[in-house]
This record gives sequence, structure tokens and C-alpha cells, in this order.
Amino acid sequence: MPVIYKICPRALWREAEEAGRFAGAPVDEADGFIHFSTADQVAETAARHFAGVSDLLLIGIEAEALGEALRYEPSRGGALFPHLYGDLPLDAVISVTELPIGPDGRHVFQADLISSASPATGASV
Repeated sequence: MPVIYKICPRALWREAEEAGRFAGAPVDEADGFIHFSTADQVAETAARHFAGVSDLLLIGIEAEALGEALRYEPSRGGALFPHLYGDLPLDAVISVTELPIGPDGRHVFQADLISSASPATGASV
């Protein structure tokens, strides 16, 4: 089961839970799709787009549950990143995990969560 990830501010995710759907962050709305990262890409995504940002959650999503609305498209350096054209159905979410900042200033990913994910073809915000 391939898993993709969304890094999300806690407050924005709580709003999505209350609404029963996630339409994306402002950057997603501006781009017309929801950005995700694969297990291989998510740490770099955090470093590039969320450096120093606290109170984040790492949302794990079952990629296959998103059907044809999920597309892997070229992005950073030509890597294929998962993009969802439509809202994220909350029933596709398989994990919601804290994403703390370590003493070195980088986000700390739970090794078991990332290593259990099957790397797909590509990642993004």
C-alpha cells in the first residue's frame, strides 16, 4: 500500500477535520491541486518549505484510495510528486502524527512511519 504525505499546520488540519474534508492549504488552492510528498521526498519538502515552522502535523494518506484524481507530475529537479486534483477525502487518511523540530532545527520524522511507507514514484508540500 503506497503512502503519501501532507505536511500541514495543526490549526488547518483541525479545520479540515471539523469540516469533514481537506481542500488544501493556501499554496494548494493557488496551484489548483493539493501537494503531497512520498516517503523519500517528505524530509526535503519539510526542509525547503517548512524550515523553522512548528506546530505541524504529518498526514499519511493511502495513495490508492485517491483514484485517478491523484497524479504524479514533474516538480523539483524533475522528480515526480503526487498532486491531488480535488479535495482530500478524510477516509483516505491512515495516520496523523506530530512533526516536531529537533535540537538541530530540522523536523524530526518517526523512522517507523516513513520506513513503512512504500516509496512511490516521486513528493511535494
